[in-house]
Amino acid sequence: MRVMLKFRFPVETGNDAIRSGKVAQVFEKIMEELKPEAAYFFPEGGERAGLIVFDMQESSQVAETAERFFFGLNASIEMTPVMSVEDLRKGLSGVEAIVKNYA
Repeated sequence: MRVMLKFRFPVETGNDAIRSGKVAQVFEKIMEELKPEAAYFFPEGGERAGLIVFDMQESSQVAETAERFFFGLNASIEMTPVMSVEDLRKGLSGVEAIVKNYA
């Protein structure tokens, strides 16, 4: 299942982690282990933030994925299942029957 993970981490914690080189190490490991299809980084709400989109094989990976960000960056996260255009087309192909049964 394709998942979008949004993260934010505090400025002060981030400053210390950048000075020590920890941010670079954490992101290098995350990119290597999760192999995201996309990763974007930006400021949000006055903090460092980003989005990564990756493939999650099992729901049990929620915990191990989250802990990378909690321990590695003191980050808050949100995970959301997402679809590509191809996934959406495939999903919409079955909607007609649902509309007939529930509309």
